[in-house]
Amino acid sequence: MNTAKKKGSLSRKMTLLCLLMSAAVCAGACIVGNITYRSSTFRTYNDFAYQVAEVVVSCVDGSRVAGYLDVEPGQEDQAYEDMVVSIYTIFDSMELTSIYLCVPDPGTLTVTTIFDVREIDADDPSIYERGVVDPIGGSDPQKVVDIYLTGERSSDYFVRENSFGYNTSAILPVKDDEGRTTALLVVDVPMPYIVGNLNHYLALTIGVTVLLTGLVMFLNMAYLRRQVVRPIGLLTGNAQGFAENRSGFGHDLLQVRTGDEIETLARALGQMEADIVTYIDNLAAVTAEKERIGAELNVAKQIQASMLPSIFPAFPERPEFDIYATMEPAKEVGGDFYDFFLVDSDHLALVMADVSGKGVPAALFMVIAKTLLKNAAQMGLSPKEALSKVNDQLCENNEAEMFVTVWLGILEVSTGRLTCANAGHEYPALRRAGGEYELVKDKHGFVLAGMEGVRYREYDLQLAPGDELYVYTDGVAEATNADEELFGTGRMIEALNSHMGAGPDVLLPEVKEAIDRFVGSAPQFDDITMLGLRYLGPQKEEVG
Repeated sequence: MNTAKKKGSLSRKMTLLCLLMSAAVCAGACIVGNITYRSSTFRTYNDFAYQVAEVVVSCVDGSRVAGYLDVEPGQEDQAYEDMVVSIYTIFDSMELTSIYLCVPDPGTLTVTTIFDVREIDADDPSIYERGVVDPIGGSDPQKVVDIYLTGERSSDYFVRENSFGYNTSAILPVKDDEGRTTALLVVDVPMPYIVGNLNHYLALTIGVTVLLTGLVMFLNMAYLRRQVVRPIGLLTGNAQGFAENRSGFGHDLLQVRTGDEIETLARALGQMEADIVTYIDNLAAVTAEKERIGAELNVAKQIQASMLPSIFPAFPERPEFDIYATMEPAKEVGGDFYDFFLVDSDHLALVMADVSGKGVPAALFMVIAKTLLKNAAQMGLSPKEALSKVNDQLCENNEAEMFVTVWLGILEVSTGRLTCANAGHEYPALRRAGGEYELVKDKHGFVLAGMEGVRYREYDLQLAPGDELYVYTDGVAEATNADEELFGTGRMIEALNSHMGAGPDVLLPEVKEAIDRFVGSAPQFDDITMLGLRYLGPQKEEVG
């Protein structure tokens, strides 16, 4: 009887010990996994918030933004309206809680709202009034003030739960042209699934714990020590070692030879651990690659934006001509580019080009080609000489076998004579004063960087006052709708002639709008770049 009692007592103790060990292992795995998952999720959401914030802050003029606090509603300038449209478009296209601009008061730890749009309900985004003063939210408002005072992004993550839900925030300083911080931009991104996912993960862990405990309890008590306790001890030790430093996984599990579910579990655990190690290594590699690509795209985008003339009117002191250009890449960066610059006081160079390929390689090749073309033109070379020289330069060490199509024209401002050369580019369109746009089917030369030693031909267009020139890339004519129809040069000419007499700054957006109406929701795979020139001729000086 005593023996039976001892055996029964030992069995109960062993069972209890197994239960406690199983609970401890599963609890440890749950805690580690929960912390890791929570941290990774916060980081992912917050990085996304800062990516959105970087896009939004580029739409804000830091030199103007603080001054809008002194402007009565409805009296804002066009720059403010453009900013509102851009911010609201970004907000409407993404799952965001709010985007707002504000000016902090370090003394009172409050912020004054400049612009505030936030999601009240799924179908009703509301814009808050300008000039509202609120206390700085969050657990540490001083960190927000520090961003404003230092002009530097905080290294901390901002996570808060309020009436707008569970959100992570990105806070960036808005600076004026002199580098002074004039306001703060805040982007709130909702994290609607994190609590549910954490609860699901916890429930799954508890379920596995119950399953393992039930399995142990149904094992034969006579073989408990040999068939259960020792294998479980090996499993526990292996799991703990793997959770701590991912070392020695799978080796101890080979000793488990029970011929039942425990052996199967041991083999499955060993495979799972190996799979986890592989997954983590692959995840780290993928994450590093994404960060590298993101950095490259950011650099390429900045380079491209800085290389293209974007201030209009470009030459306000020159009444002889009016010029305007636009470029919309199909990806983050594009291979199209345009350029215009004065070679000297009487010669204006015009460039329209399209690099083969898309993305970062095309953008970098575009920078090289644009620089070489400008240098050649500024050396006083004619269009055909410039194209020949740049072609030979681009052919050197062109291991990527990229090429670029180019239309190059040099306008003699005093006479209206436009000398042009075409290296495999689209036909330009010309409108004579009082007439309609027509394609100028010039003779194409070979593309640049395709073959060394190519010689190009040039031709002259005599422009009279009121004549207009339109050059573009193939993204205009090859824009495709959902039925895979091309926009084509016919529709392009029709769109140009629908707005005759409008200046280039009006004409080009109208053509882009016509393209957008034709394309609809169909995705586009090519950059759309356009340049318009109106020649006004030498202006008579007023007699005093």
